[in-house]
Amino acid sequence: MLNFEKKGNGKETLVLLHGFMENLSIWSDMENHLSKDFTLLKIDLPGHGKSDILAEVHTMELMAEEVKKVVDHENLDKIHLLGHSMGGYTSLAFAEKFPENLKSLTLFFSTYFADDEEKKEQRIKSYRIIKDAFAHYARAGIPNLFNQNERDVLEGKIETALEIALSTNNLGALACVKGMVARTDKKHVLENLEAKILILAGKHDNAVKTENTIKNLPDRTNIKSYLLDCGHNGHWEKPSICAEIINTELLHHLPKKFLL
Repeated sequence: MLNFEKKGNGKETLVLLHGFMENLSIWSDMENHLSKDFTLLKIDLPGHGKSDILAEVHTMELMAEEVKKVVDHENLDKIHLLGHSMGGYTSLAFAEKFPENLKSLTLFFSTYFADDEEKKEQRIKSYRIIKDAFAHYARAGIPNLFNQNERDVLEGKIETALEIALSTNNLGALACVKGMVARTDKKHVLENLEAKILILAGKHDNAVKTENTIKNLPDRTNIKSYLLDCGHNGHWEKPSICAEIINTELLHHLPKKFLL
């Protein structure tokens, strides 16, 4: 089973799925701002953190099934599921397979679109460097995921992200890249899911096509989106604001004004 940690004893369970070259420790800045009404279930996805590599290709569906095993192990019926980047892709696969288990789905700096041909080609070209020069790959890529206008302010967070990336098993990372190339468009999931759907996105996100993601959201009353002044990593760049939005939207607290 996947490695996981629990924190708190709130009446609502919020399952947190990290992104590519991350692990469950990425939530440390944000979790202190999350409501005590949540029990946090933080999971290491396959090939990341302390979770094993399970296959040559970690499809989003395979990872969703492994997340479901953790949910079942904890005897959870209805959960709030939040996924960052690749964790969002996994969350969409989970929502497609197990919609009855969801109270809410949060795409956290992620998208429902499949990779376009250019992005697929970039990922395929990265296979060799991930296998043979992973440290170079991580050092070249991680800083670009943060708001370039605040690189000096975010220097410590970038170092943390890089440290976590470098601790990732390169073959686990490779299996996940192959899975991301293979993933399909999941807009139909958002069109059909009855649970609350929340989108948090960054104006300066270089990894996700934020404008297209928000512009093409289905016109449904159960979907709400927020655009923040940050890059791809809201959990490190804007942790308190992200947590406040999550608390308000998922727990139905009185609306507050957000300084985005």
